[in-house]
Amino acid sequence: MNNPRKLALASLVKAELSSTYSNIEVNTVISRSKLSKVDVALYTALYLGVTEKIITLDYLISKYSSSHIMELDIETKNALRIGFYQLLFMDKIPDYSAVSETVNICPRRSKGFVNACLRSFIRDDKELVLPSDKWQAVSVKASIPLTIINIFRESYGDDEAEKIALALSKQRKGVTIRINSMKIDPRELRKSLKNRAIPYTPVGFSEELLVINAPISDFVDLIDKGLCFVQDTASFACTKIVGANGGELILDACACPGGKTFSCAIDMKNTGKIVACDLHKNKLPLVTNGASRLGITIVEAYEQDAKVLREDFVEKFDKVLCDAPCSGLGIISKKPDIKYKPSEQIYNLPEVQLAILKNCANYVRLGGELIYSTCTLNKAENERVVKRFLEANDCFEMLDFDLGDIKSSDGMFTFMPHKLEADGFFVAKMKRIK
Repeated sequence: MNNPRKLALASLVKAELSSTYSNIEVNTVISRSKLSKVDVALYTALYLGVTEKIITLDYLISKYSSSHIMELDIETKNALRIGFYQLLFMDKIPDYSAVSETVNICPRRSKGFVNACLRSFIRDDKELVLPSDKWQAVSVKASIPLTIINIFRESYGDDEAEKIALALSKQRKGVTIRINSMKIDPRELRKSLKNRAIPYTPVGFSEELLVINAPISDFVDLIDKGLCFVQDTASFACTKIVGANGGELILDACACPGGKTFSCAIDMKNTGKIVACDLHKNKLPLVTNGASRLGITIVEAYEQDAKVLREDFVEKFDKVLCDAPCSGLGIISKKPDIKYKPSEQIYNLPEVQLAILKNCANYVRLGGELIYSTCTLNKAENERVVKRFLEANDCFEMLDFDLGDIKSSDGMFTFMPHKLEADGFFVAKMKRIK
């Protein structure tokens, strides 16, 4: 099958039936099909775009369909999503083409129905008329479920919640990379990008961080050579807050896929040792292979449940990083699948996070430091986990940090996506005092 719209429809149906991860599905389809570069781009835009905007699109379907969304068969529903997505979000595709090509991929029984729905939207000047209720409107506009928006409201108040939701609904431009200063001077890498006419923007607080405003395929050779690796600003800042120094013994307790491990190793100039652990053994090659590519030799990787005590780690480490498993609400713009996970999974996470933090605290030596981080925007998973930990453990106290404009309050900082060009992210730093 070489029709990108048909492939997008098949992927959307598959995702709805089997909860496929979108990035894995995209890579699989592209590797198996014989699409041109243009069609690869269209397939990817439609599949990922519809996945990201399902709430908005289903709202339109409910407005322009005589049938309830739940009554539509799965192929017709996803064809309508594809059609409405093209009309509302893809300005370069003519309306007539969006309609006719969508009708072509529909089941025969619903071609007339889909055609009528899409043409009615065009007659209304493709205007997205939002619900009268404010938070329903925010949900539709941002395409984020009300359950998640309510978490933002409860955590940060109504004004911030709306700004967070709308910021997360926008795809950030560019790819953020950390330069591997062990292999290349940051000035040389920037010069190489300039010579290749690849546009980039420096990130203010470090010469080793750049936002490259080009497809990753334009500079993938630099990644393959180990001269840089993809790392978001907030993740990079987290490792700077860790403050890894050469010669130290550091534990990254939930390490995969390895970005923070790599950053710490570069900061240590490849001296000392980093023990990188993860619950899933099959993910450890992400760390070992990545370290090898970057020329890092101080990393040892182990399969280890961060909730289970390992006696040979007790009070051994200068610094322990717990980048805990979380709801991922700060990276919705990158991983839209996160929005559709059952809400029960979110509510159960703080107990897991607290168990990890309590266990890993055992590994910090006297005078050493414990760093807790997540890529979510939910105080129940962030500040409240830290507070509960400190209430149960008087061996630690909060430790403030200062990284340019990133200044902690009581040893904690939250990266807000509407204030910083970064993922939503939380970091807390503590010191063992007894």
